[in-house]
Amino acid sequence: MSQTQPLGLNPLRSADDRRLLRIAGPGALVIFGVTGDLAQRKLLPAVYDLANRGLLPPGFSLVGFGRREWSHEQFAEFVAQSVRRSARTPFRESVWQQLSAGLRFVSGAFDDPAAYATLSEVLSELESSRGTRGNAAFYLSIPPRHFSDVCDRLAREGLADHDENTWRRVVIEKPFGHDLESAQRLNAVVEQVFARDDIFRIDHYLGKETVQNILAFRFANSVFEPLWNANYVDHVQITMAEDIGIGGRAGYYDGIGAARDVIQNHLLQLLALTAMEEPTSFDPRALRSEKIKVLNAVGLPDDLAANTARGQYLGGWQGGREVVGYLDEEGTAPNSVTETYAAFRVDVHTRRWAGVPFYLRAGKRLGRRVTEIALVFKRIPQLLFTEHQTAALGQNALVIRVQPEEGITIRFGSKVPDTNMEVRDVSMDFGYGHSFTESSPEAYERLILDVLLGEPPLFPQHREVELSWRILDPIERFWAASGQPEGYRPGTWGPASADAMLAREGRTWRRP
Repeated sequence: MSQTQPLGLNPLRSADDRRLLRIAGPGALVIFGVTGDLAQRKLLPAVYDLANRGLLPPGFSLVGFGRREWSHEQFAEFVAQSVRRSARTPFRESVWQQLSAGLRFVSGAFDDPAAYATLSEVLSELESSRGTRGNAAFYLSIPPRHFSDVCDRLAREGLADHDENTWRRVVIEKPFGHDLESAQRLNAVVEQVFARDDIFRIDHYLGKETVQNILAFRFANSVFEPLWNANYVDHVQITMAEDIGIGGRAGYYDGIGAARDVIQNHLLQLLALTAMEEPTSFDPRALRSEKIKVLNAVGLPDDLAANTARGQYLGGWQGGREVVGYLDEEGTAPNSVTETYAAFRVDVHTRRWAGVPFYLRAGKRLGRRVTEIALVFKRIPQLLFTEHQTAALGQNALVIRVQPEEGITIRFGSKVPDTNMEVRDVSMDFGYGHSFTESSPEAYERLILDVLLGEPPLFPQHREVELSWRILDPIERFWAASGQPEGYRPGTWGPASADAMLAREGRTWRRP
């Protein structure tokens, strides 16, 4: 393969892959915690898929940083196993040979000065041998308690320094703290070493194709945007449901809970994209400005007891097999008050959304795995139809399915054939898999490429993170003083208090 062309297929000339056309420039990606589950399942396969799709330069280099005493060759074998097991695109020997030539491994602890000296030497070697031009992104796929050690050592070794012709960036994974105070401390630690524009906070939900499509769906179609307001929308439901338990993640999950784990980041970001005004452009600053306006406008009801719900899944039968309850999961404290289900109402105090409640919920061991945004529309005055004729007619709804089966569903009323005039709910579906021949890239492909390109529109900045904690912290304090969460059976849709929260206002949760 010529050194003048990128790895893999050139997407500008490809007839079957037109999603991401920009190719990253010279650089290296350093992954701290490269032997962890996230790196094995998502990051390493995503790097290979980018290479296979022609979106990485020929000299792209990948450096793993971990405790294992590996040679570069042993690390390459580890990467190959991860790629063969989890990559989205087919394994091609020519692509692998060029990608593997840029693989390096640095052994050491996160606070080991000698390891960072070695890392500096490796990056210098890659600059001369692979043409990375001194550019590097440091991906911290590690627990937040280690961020301070890594950032401090990167600063001491001068690894965060760069001039006007090079770049050094840092990528950090959620959770971005566990409350506002800790998030501010974490931001301060990272911003002491890296400039704000060089900090990329990963929220993989923002890389999903359906989430990207929210902006196109809203602002490219005159059919929907005029209805996207309080004149027509009764309420909005944003759901992230999982049909599994915590598995072996008790060490992480216990003490965190559903609200901190996914609502503070994923669901509040989905809310911001759903409720924001049209930005002046797709420039990162314009998008960020509109999201910040929304998060600034979010308010909580005065009565948190009536407008929040939390629960823990109990033991029982789900999907034909017996499962244990949360308190019986290995590694969970027997008296844990960590919630596995969280739901609450917020209001967006803008002219567009005045009086429209937004209901957010997330949970484990629920009826099915689904993430969706549902705009439920107001009922029309039934002046023409009798109550009998519309008995089977619900409220019109527009549902954006983020996962699985990505797409959009519109629910509306239609006359039932061979009846005098009976109106019943029907659905009209758009699915990515049916409408496009191109396969959607994985979220981490898009996000890693954006890091290498230095384009941050999909990454929440520190202000968004802090505003999200300002919304959640009062709820967490209320729950901390409320004792044990309510139990709910596996395979259901959460505790009874969640249904009661909507029933008080004559509403019901969707059952996807």
